[in-house]
Amino acid sequence: MLRVGLTGGIGAGKSAVARRLAERGAVIIDADLLSREVVQPGTEGLAEIVAAFGPGVLTPDGELDRPALGAEVFGDEEARRRLERIIHPRVRQRTVEMTRAAGADAVVVNDVPLLAEVGLAPTYHLVIVVTADRDVRLERLTGLRGMTEAEAAARIDAQTDDDHRRAVADVVLENDADLDRLHARVDLVWRERLVEFERNLRLRRSAPRNTGPRMAPSDPEWPRAAARLVARLRHGLGDGAGIHHIGSTAVPGLPAQDVIDLMIGVRTLDEADALAGTLADLGFPERPGDWSDHAYGIAGSTWPMRMHGCADPGYRVDLHVRVTGSPGWRFALLTRDHLRAVPEARDAYAAAKQSHVRGSRDRLEQEARAADDWAEATGWQPETGTD
Repeated sequence: MLRVGLTGGIGAGKSAVARRLAERGAVIIDADLLSREVVQPGTEGLAEIVAAFGPGVLTPDGELDRPALGAEVFGDEEARRRLERIIHPRVRQRTVEMTRAAGADAVVVNDVPLLAEVGLAPTYHLVIVVTADRDVRLERLTGLRGMTEAEAAARIDAQTDDDHRRAVADVVLENDADLDRLHARVDLVWRERLVEFERNLRLRRSAPRNTGPRMAPSDPEWPRAAARLVARLRHGLGDGAGIHHIGSTAVPGLPAQDVIDLMIGVRTLDEADALAGTLADLGFPERPGDWSDHAYGIAGSTWPMRMHGCADPGYRVDLHVRVTGSPGWRFALLTRDHLRAVPEARDAYAAAKQSHVRGSRDRLEQEARAADDWAEATGWQPETGTD
């Protein structure tokens, strides 16, 4: 199933987005509701809170007095962490249970207020962030929730900022206007992104890339998108996996096709084949066929590898799986590092890429030789970890 993380700052309209997604057919798992469920009267969660914070956090009816508990933990980092250690594991367990109960073709949306703050973004196939201007959020909190302006500002300031949220967002939904416009944006994401992503994920196929040879100016979003995808792969494969952003989109200032090239290093191609199922589950299905790199300067030689795509129609990705230490693996890292370090080489390579689009490899082979010379002169060695 497709697992989606939904988040946004207080007053941004995250709940309105969740309701609209539910109307479209998504299974919504609301972390706030679950956090209330796991501390209902008679639960182990409530008993543990009382043991940690005292009977003063209970109402006369024996329910959790949330304002009283909030006063205990607000501004006290240790108290907040103690409360999180009680609630979060129980919420996670209920989330697992509800996710398992959803259908195999479900779009499961986890509504998590602090998704960015606690580093959960890589655990989902896709993350949606709802944003709104600060003044709009203040107006909503004072007008709809009855907070004073000072209370509303304090609640907003206690959370992370939108720049941090945007960094983990695969989709940003702006909600500064009316509900009809928000619904239209949600419907578009549902129709063109989530439904297609779920189908591709279930069928283990890549989304069409729909890109030709046209070069695009360097885009600062490329490394940010790559970082999100690498984090997702690292979460699924483990910290020991060597995962890299390679290719032209990994070189600041270099024009490129709008395709994110990523690379995973493995010990053998048999290991690469064994990873195929896991990568497909993570949203990176294998591309059928025999794949190899051209061995620049070595006539008739190639470097075998495996190639995966991306099931998310919002990304254009080539995921290369190569044997660590092989010529193809080394060439990918060396070329990237050389072009990052030497601006003149980067500019020449930009011209070479244009020539390659027109069918010429001569300038590309010149770059391969220049990169080897640079590596020998500088003592360059490839990094085997993740970057």
